[in-house]
Amino acid sequence: MPPPHSKPESTSRSGLNVPAGTYTLYVLVGDPQNWRLIVNKQTGQNGDSYDSSMDLGRVDMKMEKPPAPVEKLKYTITASGNSGKLQLEWENHIASVAIRAK
Repeated sequence: MPPPHSKPESTSRSGLNVPAGTYTLYVLVGDPQNWRLIVNKQTGQNGDSYDSSMDLGRVDMKMEKPPAPVEKLKYTITASGNSGKLQLEWENHIASVAIRAK
């Protein structure tokens, strides 16, 4: 099941304005070197029922290589003031996107 993500205030993700609310986050990994974060307005679904018509938007993620392979998928959100970063680490990939609260 994709992780639900609840936002108490509006957020901007690399140019995508995300109003306060609850969302599901997906990541397109078809191209191993160019992941895309999808913010979807539908919540409560399992991983088998993705509806792209409910996408709020999609943003490209910054790609890096970890110093060693990451065996378990890891989500990290870091914040400093009103800005921060959402980062995913998995296998030979680190993908991140900047976030900013408005």
